[in-house]
Amino acid sequence: MTWLTQTQLARDITRFLAFKRALGYPYGRGAATLRSFQRFAAAQTGDDAQMELEAMIGGWLSRIAGRKSVTVALELGVIRQLCLHRRRSDPQGFVPGREWAPQSAESHFLPYIFSRAEVRSLVDAAGEHGHRNLTPATLRTLLLILYCTGLRLGEAVRLTLKDVDLQQNLFVVRESKGKTRLVPFRPDLAQVLQAYLAERAAIASSDEDGPLLVRKRGDGLPVGVASGAIRQLLRRLGLKPAHGRVGPRPYDLRHAFAVHRLTDWYRQGVDIHARLPWLSAYMGHDDVLGTEVYLTATAELMDLASARFAARFHDAARRT
Repeated sequence: MTWLTQTQLARDITRFLAFKRALGYPYGRGAATLRSFQRFAAAQTGDDAQMELEAMIGGWLSRIAGRKSVTVALELGVIRQLCLHRRRSDPQGFVPGREWAPQSAESHFLPYIFSRAEVRSLVDAAGEHGHRNLTPATLRTLLLILYCTGLRLGEAVRLTLKDVDLQQNLFVVRESKGKTRLVPFRPDLAQVLQAYLAERAAIASSDEDGPLLVRKRGDGLPVGVASGAIRQLLRRLGLKPAHGRVGPRPYDLRHAFAVHRLTDWYRQGVDIHARLPWLSAYMGHDDVLGTEVYLTATAELMDLASARFAARFHDAARRT
């Protein structure tokens, strides 16, 4: 058994977070998770009485009934890292096993793949959308960045002015998933960005470290505000129900980017297997397996693949 006081737990959390950040990880969400555990433990024991770590972790993970297994697994992952770090100074220290939060490795989620017409409707509507925090130009530019480059929503809102190179038409996406990458974009998106920057200049500083996408008051655009604005727009167009978490999500623009890119390659007759590593690198994945999650088989894509197979089959038959 591993027994700790609140003072010892706070010390271990502080040391662990310092270790993570020294490695270059912001670890913001992980820190919030650990503080939640610390508050729970303090409420259970009070003062600085000793607590049994295994029992405390079990109670914290089960504190809310009916939570999704993936949510519990994410919290458990952070706690496991803390406990593994503790073992450097306490070799016999308790570490919960992954079986504490079992979940299926198979995903049953099906993303919503926007049609090109729906993307155009979204962009057009964004240009006229009234939002208390965002100008229409900001929302429209955000949507075009997401769809035209496949950036993650967090990557897009973290872009600063110095991350936008309009001479070479590329974004510098810094320290996303542990690495920095260059993301080129087409001249038509560059024109959109030029127009947006001219409007942005009226409400925000031109400091190169300042955010590219800003709210009406000139400060940076938080992920939650950006996500909420896109969901509001989806509901306005009837693509998402008025209430609940069902229907298309902002993240589905990244899925649409990948599927539409693959569809265009099929139309162009290129070697898909040769191009998939390009798409993986562009989207910030370590390998093709990470990209396959985004390649949903739409009816259009299946028709194109079938037509290509039929053409090759008939060509091979003629040669035999």
